Amino acid sequence: MMRLPNSPTVAIVGATGVVGREMLAILEERRFPMRALRLFASPRSVGTRIPFRGGEIACEALELGMPEGIDLVLFSAGKEISREWAPRFRDAGALVVDNSSAFRADPACPLVVPEVNPHALDAVRGPSIIANPNCSTIIALVAVTPLHRVIGVERMVAATYQAASGAGAAAMAELESQARAFTTGAPLDTRIFGRQYLFNVFSHNSAVGADGFNEEERKLLTETRRMWESDAVRVVATCVRVPTLRAHAEALHLEFARATSEEEIRTLLAKAPGLRIVDDRTSNRFPEPLDAAGGDDVLVGRIRMDPSVPGNRGAALFVCGDQIRKGAALNAIQIAERFLPAASPSERALAGAR
Repeated sequence: MMRLPNSPTVAIVGATGVVGREMLAILEERRFPMRALRLFASPRSVGTRIPFRGGEIACEALELGMPEGIDLVLFSAGKEISREWAPRFRDAGALVVDNSSAFRADPACPLVVPEVNPHALDAVRGPSIIANPNCSTIIALVAVTPLHRVIGVERMVAATYQAASGAGAAAMAELESQARAFTTGAPLDTRIFGRQYLFNVFSHNSAVGADGFNEEERKLLTETRRMWESDAVRVVATCVRVPTLRAHAEALHLEFARATSEEEIRTLLAKAPGLRIVDDRTSNRFPEPLDAAGGDDVLVGRIRMDPSVPGNRGAALFVCGDQIRKGAALNAIQIAERFLPAASPSERALAGAR
């Protein structure tokens, strides 16, 4: 496995977006070592100065030429930008972690969640592109993989309740503007989703295929199979947008390879990295997007056996995770931390996942 320099030169592509800014905050919070940081953004944002570690960094334009001397690049600028520029950075000697969907199906690019399949990084021997999975997949598999390792998940049925954050800053702004307009009776801005978002729930806005499944639903199947290294696991999902600003929620129904118990499930979840159990039946307190927002952990609760699956082989969970952090920016930085010469706090915490 390759290692980055002790103090790498780091770049963020898409630095002014909601995920790019979260990457900056996390790099600062986690004291990620670096010699220098360069920020790249769209032409309209060139020159924008962004605070970082007590100073400011001006955004640059990729179009001015291939940047040299960069060791690590974090991409969050959309798949078209990633397709064009990620290979250029890799070929110039950089390790690239891409948050778009551009390379998730590419067998040459590891698809990684450190709590799920950190061993996929062992084969990275030099400059490479590593793909961040889809946010819904990350949140689901952080919760379900500890059970899969021990009990074996044969089938997962998922229903997702996805926040505006998954569609970017403009979608979040549109939801907020609709809330303000509703209180005054003003017309609602519907430019992003083409419909009222406030007080509404609708099918995820990704493209729907001939089989009736949208791209978001398909990703939960294909990415789970890839990271679990099994085409036998059966996954079906229904993905919808809900009018919350930040943090996705998911109802997960699991069928296992053998009989289990609620006690065993709770024990496995309690030991798992990146998870926090929120399951207070007496007070009716379970994972909620507001509690997950801004946090690093995936919250898991509503832990119960599923009586519709015979032989004590079924269970149901409800999970929430911050799509911007663990579903995007944090996961990318956790991947990068595993290439640092000295083990990072997250790498030490995840050592048991190998």
